Amino acid sequence: MAVLVISGCDSGPTAFVVKAVAAGVPSLAPFFEENGELGEDVDLASEPPHSGLQQGNAPGLYGGSRKPAVCDVDRLGEFLTDPRNREKTREWASVIGIDPATDGRIEEYLDTLTPVLLRHDTLVVNHDYKKGRAVAFNALLESGIAVLVDGKGMPSVKCSCGNPLRALDGNRNPEDIDVRFDNGNEKWDGYDESAVVAVRPAPRSLDRIVLVDVDDPEKGISRPVGSEGERDSTFDATERHKVPRVSGMTFGAASQKLAELGLAVAFSGDELPSADARVTGSEPGVGTELRFGEAVVLSVKADDGSPGSPSRGEPTTGEPSKGEPSKEEPTTGGPTDDEPTTGEPTTGGPTGDKPTTGGPTPDEPPTGEPTSEEPTSSDPTPTTGRPSPDAPTGEPTTEPTTEPTSSQPTSTDPTPSKPTSNKPTTSAPAPVPSARPPSSSGQPPPTESPTPA
Repeated sequence: MAVLVISGCDSGPTAFVVKAVAAGVPSLAPFFEENGELGEDVDLASEPPHSGLQQGNAPGLYGGSRKPAVCDVDRLGEFLTDPRNREKTREWASVIGIDPATDGRIEEYLDTLTPVLLRHDTLVVNHDYKKGRAVAFNALLESGIAVLVDGKGMPSVKCSCGNPLRALDGNRNPEDIDVRFDNGNEKWDGYDESAVVAVRPAPRSLDRIVLVDVDDPEKGISRPVGSEGERDSTFDATERHKVPRVSGMTFGAASQKLAELGLAVAFSGDELPSADARVTGSEPGVGTELRFGEAVVLSVKADDGSPGSPSRGEPTTGEPSKGEPSKEEPTTGGPTDDEPTTGEPTTGGPTGDKPTTGGPTPDEPPTGEPTSEEPTSSDPTPTTGRPSPDAPTGEPTTEPTTEPTSSQPTSTDPTPSKPTSNKPTTSAPAPVPSARPPSSSGQPPPTESPTPA
């Protein structure tokens, strides 16, 4: 498994340096002094991830605690609005992408952030404050470090020092990452260069962040975005849920549906598909029971209209006639019943196991011969933390996949699908115990009253 599953040049790009940042080790040039006022890291062993590239809404990607808060957002706001820190605030805001001169803009932005704990060693772009400027550097944050994430699950602030964070540039070959352990950041126990992750924005804004309780992994924590733990609800993270039918949905809608059930998403390709890409199947298949945080690998239609990264999931319903196209109703190019028609966060209840279609469409054969070519993809652009409503989000813009215009008959003797490559799948958190179905907000319902975290 690679640090980032991103294609690189055959000639081999020049290695780039990533500085290790260990939990509990003070920075040499932080934005604000690391004396425990803003937050503290915890001792937390890194969990092995399903893959190196994960979405910000992946259930169990982050951890939480119901002990006293690990991030003091109010205190950070006081530092940033203190006139004596005007220069620091200007540089901090420039990294985040907001205007500090607008009254209340800093506080408004901080109100959208949510404190969490990293459960994996995570790649980011960190920023020190040197000679009056924000100085960016590639960093590997150790698991257990407390961060504030934005409304799409992206690490945006390192709690202990207030340093602003943004996504690491994905246009890198993982084999060329050179992690440096220095300045007191010694190699930590359990470090594995092949088991680090990078986070990409969730397909749409989140209402809640679904966490693993780091003190009791058999419990999950549902934390409203913008809260610090005072409104947490807990749920049983040992319950299993069935994989729903997602064939015919867009990748973004399928990701959202699985997340509502406490299941993560992976993709057997070089990088995450666009949110508009059409899903052609899943692995494991419909009805398979998985624990909270386990991953479902989605296959999507390739740019040329052929099914990409085939899987064994999404079985067909009924027998296709010999030499005739399948009689099952085709999926239209528009949204299905399970897809939201807007990019706003969903607030409905769990979708359950009800299929969105009766089976594969004439344009999407249930099975097929895998192509020998590996899908190519463009690299996502880096994000710049949690943008405000008037600031760009930093998400890559991609063109939706064009559906083929002609129908193709279903094969009379379908052959089992085979993976197109041996590359690791992307974007899913470590398996942990399963969760109870989400509440009407799209997240697991509360079972007990929490203590702020």
